[in-house]
Amino acid sequence: MSAASRAPLRSNRARRVRRHAALTAGLAAAALLVSACGSGGTSGGGGNTNFVTGTDGIATAAKGERTPAPDLSGRTITGKTLDVADYKGKVVVLNVWGSWCNPCRAEAKYFAKVSKAYAGKGVQFVGINTRDTNLKSATAFEEDFGIPYPSLYDPTGKLMLRFERGTLNPQTVPSTLVLDRDGKIAARSLSALSEERLLKMLKPVVAEK
Repeated sequence: MSAASRAPLRSNRARRVRRHAALTAGLAAAALLVSACGSGGTSGGGGNTNFVTGTDGIATAAKGERTPAPDLSGRTITGKTLDVADYKGKVVVLNVWGSWCNPCRAEAKYFAKVSKAYAGKGVQFVGINTRDTNLKSATAFEEDFGIPYPSLYDPTGKLMLRFERGTLNPQTVPSTLVLDRDGKIAARSLSALSEERLLKMLKPVVAEK
């Protein structure tokens, strides 16, 4: 076979390899998206963080056995600078969300409502917006649901990776953490929350002395 006749064969083979690679990458991305947005679960990825998980999926840690939250600072989706450490002395509710995530949309109205109700009670809500490459989508989400609190912009999930192993599963969205007044993680949910379950996480920490 001449070199000229072999060239089309090599070209066809290269195209098949590229198509296969693109398909594989697409399937992997789809699998990640499915795992990243659902009803959630109870696993934080191993590790020993002293959580005790109830039948409702809410995990809590006793006051003397809590893990400090990592550094959570950066730009918000509106371009402002935010450092969660500045809220030490308050109870902080951290909600990981994405505008592409249907369970996030289902729970958003409860977070908006409860955050407003507890605004004068020493409680600060903060969002962590993840995997939204388009800021307009994230901004529209907050406008649609009347979210009154800031959200750190974390499109690649770097902030989530700062949490100690077992504390937060980076692939589970939505997730919610409640930090006590010392900046330590008191409660966790790796699934979408109703208003009742959100208050069940929040009220005991607010009541602590």
